[in-house]
Amino acid sequence: MELKSFLVIFGTVFLAELGDKTQLATVLFASKEPSSLLLVFVAASLALILSSGIAVGVGATLSNYVDPRILSYVAGVGFVAIGVWTIWQA
Repeated sequence: MELKSFLVIFGTVFLAELGDKTQLATVLFASKEPSSLLLVFVAASLALILSSGIAVGVGATLSNYVDPRILSYVAGVGFVAIGVWTIWQA
């Protein structure tokens, strides 16, 4: 794997995950279970690994049927729509 690709993927996912509902839920679990911080860390980590694995599998399968460029456009439109909806709700 190219280091540049790794860093782009890592940075993008890391920044996207900061402050999202998943991280906030993990903070809540950690605050409720201070004696089980390792358990919270392992459970949250495994959940993110599994959800990422599902995303990679779906993406790989979709790329066999749909041009990856179109998938990028659809994802971009989805992100913009979520942003507009979030601003509208605020």
